[in-house]
Amino acid sequence: MTNILTKALSAVMSLALIVLSCPSAIADTAAFPDVKPGSWYADDVNELAARGLISGCGDGKFHPGDTITAAQFVTIVARCAGITDKPAVSGHWAAPFMSAGLSRGWYDWDEIPPTGEKFEKPIVRQLAAKILMRALLPDKRGDYNTDSAKMTDFSQLDGRYYESVLAGYSCGIFAGDDKGRFKPKSGLTRAEACAIVIRALKCMDGLPPIDPSPAPGPAVDGGVSENGWLQVKGTQLCNEKGEPVVLHGMSSQGIQWFGQYTGEQSIKNTAEYGANLFRVAMYTGEGGYLSQPESVKKLALAAIDAAIKQDMYVIIDWHILSDGNPMDHVNESKAFFSEIAERYKDEPAVLYEICNEPNGSITWAGDVKPYAQELVKTIRAQSEKGIILIGSSTWSQDVHLAAADPVAGDNLMYTLHFYAGTHGQWLRDRADSAIKSGLPIFVTEWGTSSANGSDGVFLDESRRWIDFMSERGISWANWSLCDKDETSAALKPGTSPDKSWSKNDMSESGKFVFDNF
Repeated sequence: MTNILTKALSAVMSLALIVLSCPSAIADTAAFPDVKPGSWYADDVNELAARGLISGCGDGKFHPGDTITAAQFVTIVARCAGITDKPAVSGHWAAPFMSAGLSRGWYDWDEIPPTGEKFEKPIVRQLAAKILMRALLPDKRGDYNTDSAKMTDFSQLDGRYYESVLAGYSCGIFAGDDKGRFKPKSGLTRAEACAIVIRALKCMDGLPPIDPSPAPGPAVDGGVSENGWLQVKGTQLCNEKGEPVVLHGMSSQGIQWFGQYTGEQSIKNTAEYGANLFRVAMYTGEGGYLSQPESVKKLALAAIDAAIKQDMYVIIDWHILSDGNPMDHVNESKAFFSEIAERYKDEPAVLYEICNEPNGSITWAGDVKPYAQELVKTIRAQSEKGIILIGSSTWSQDVHLAAADPVAGDNLMYTLHFYAGTHGQWLRDRADSAIKSGLPIFVTEWGTSSANGSDGVFLDESRRWIDFMSERGISWANWSLCDKDETSAALKPGTSPDKSWSKNDMSESGKFVFDNF
């Protein structure tokens, strides 16, 4: 589930959120084509727009998922507080509002210096809470014992923000995520900013406190029986009711090597820790399907059926690696997926990943997209609505190329692969750019290690990625469920696949990942 202060940190836009002139130009909610009717934030955004307090960007969109800057947030709060200073003729556009906030004690000089170097930086949640509460609800107070207990990460909150954050919790303005985390030092999206401002305004009007616990957003749990057939709406994976859904789970290692961990007990173990997804990594090369098609296919089918039995969604992955050009074996792939799609055409649990990591001297336009077009046609001849997952060049990292030239069709998503010790902010920025362009992304493989499967474990960077995916409602499968002697493996060497697992059976990576189901 997504609560008010839990979706955050994407790229900061250079255009201001708050346009101080011509408020009537944004009263018509149709001015925001990217604010989807029925989305969890639509009413809040539209209400603020109707009041003339916010506007879109230069492209006419609102960009609800982008991070709000200090200048943008202070300005909207200032306007809510009745400050009507006009934009500066010279200097920063928000200077009058920043000056007003500083002089009124909403924030201190060291938090947002008046010299302006932090005006366009993302504002963190704890500071946003302080500004909002001091500006609009300065008399509200929280109870330390009661309200601090609502935050599982209260220890991360700096002392200077206790009063404001706890006051906001007491009013129902702020809430944590599904694990009770406030994430005080993370950023705040535009949509979230609108939501907490609306809540504060309603509190000012004397309306009853809002219970934030059922705040709308992606459902991070629930299996096939709850969600049914999946569909893609915009960039979001949704259930058959059209509600956002997020899948979390494990990927197997190569089933020709570690097939014992794709049996019923191992898959059941992941489900019992909260996973609702399992990925069957069926290597094509490396002694896999192309070398022994019948035996490897038998392993894959058994794993698919075991996941379905656990009410889990399951990805069947055509795991190309050394055979980096998917066109090299396009006929074998078409034959395989035609058979699989026909077998599972009435099964909503099955997703089709048609090319794991295209690599080498290949291109999106010349090799991967033509292959994907052929496979989409093949699968759709059997399965009209199953989700199809499409890789991209450079080991499924070139999502920007796919965004610029996507494959035609419905219920298509594009895979992004990363390893925390190798891939950092640059790849998150690339993913954000692709999402803004309308590309639906599914992380079908990621690891806490370096890209070679070892080194680390890089938990700080893994947490950044986990937060990034959570904030954007991106589904994921972690690499990998096996006992291989490498840091990306979830299990300690020698762990039995045929018993229930405790945390003592898990590697450092496994403990981290299983805790995040």
